[in-house]
Amino acid sequence: MKEQKRLTGILLFVIICLMCFGCGKKKAEEETPVKQEEKMQIGLSFDSFVIERWTRDRDMFVSTAQSLGAEVNVQVAGGDVKEQISQIEYFIKKKMDAIAIIAIDGEALTEVVKKAQDAGIKIICYDRLIQNAGADLYISFDNEMVGELMGRTLVQECPEGGNIFMINGSPSDHNVKQVDEGFMRAIEGSGLKVVYTNFCENWLAELAFDKMNEGLGQTKDIVGIMCGNDDLASQAIRSLSENRMAGKVAVVAQDADLSACQRIVEGTQTMTVYKSVEELAQKAAELSVALVKGEELPQTADEYRTIYDGTYTVPCYFINPVAVTAENLDEVIIKSGFHQAEDVYLNIK
Repeated sequence: MKEQKRLTGILLFVIICLMCFGCGKKKAEEETPVKQEEKMQIGLSFDSFVIERWTRDRDMFVSTAQSLGAEVNVQVAGGDVKEQISQIEYFIKKKMDAIAIIAIDGEALTEVVKKAQDAGIKIICYDRLIQNAGADLYISFDNEMVGELMGRTLVQECPEGGNIFMINGSPSDHNVKQVDEGFMRAIEGSGLKVVYTNFCENWLAELAFDKMNEGLGQTKDIVGIMCGNDDLASQAIRSLSENRMAGKVAVVAQDADLSACQRIVEGTQTMTVYKSVEELAQKAAELSVALVKGEELPQTADEYRTIYDGTYTVPCYFINPVAVTAENLDEVIIKSGFHQAEDVYLNIK
């Protein structure tokens, strides 16, 4: 009898232990967190925020990438090439999956870009091509078309021809060369003659004022000015104003900055080139994520082409720009929501 009770007690103890072990195991399984898939990491390296549009690019790129499951680390070099190289090296150490770069100097970044590629990082040249690097993608606006639109406008505004100035952006920006090529092609045989050309290092607008004064010191017999962007145009027009020439000389530029649109309706700037930076940034983020995922870039769309960077043939995606004058400003700029009517017409009574 005692033996039977002892066996019953042992059996009961074993059953209780097994139940406790099962409960403990279940509880442990419940408490063990499910390992989440790591998010894609994308570095976004900016030249600087000197140009008005760059904050728009940043905001759209970041929001689009986040919506696609990626985290974006934004670094701004403040126009310092060495700082940009250092920031890209930081991205390499952080093992980013991709780096989108708005290059300060397209030639100075070649070595660090190759270092990033050796680490398995995808490289996207954003808006500015990096030479001899064989980037995974170059995405920008059709810069030669930008120049063509500027040139065509000056030809239309100055049908009898005459002398013109070219106040270009940074000489280290590959886009400047492309814009100039398109511009010169557009004015060929028109009677327009470039009598003064200069460049503004790092796109510093205040340099455009000095360059304009230098040009006007050589001759005031001009009918038009081509400026690398609207920021430079603001200073070129300031120089014209001080020489009582504002509104008498056709001025063309690009970016559709708010101040440029205001000058167009006021009559001191003739034209700006509108480039949908939101569309560019959104597409850049989408393609960056696609590259990280190993997806093939489309090959059939008109927007997809290739470009030679000096050593390699690089896949590229171009967005077409639009010429904006007083005639179509409301349609292109205001109806699209790029700027508000009350802001554009702020100074018009």
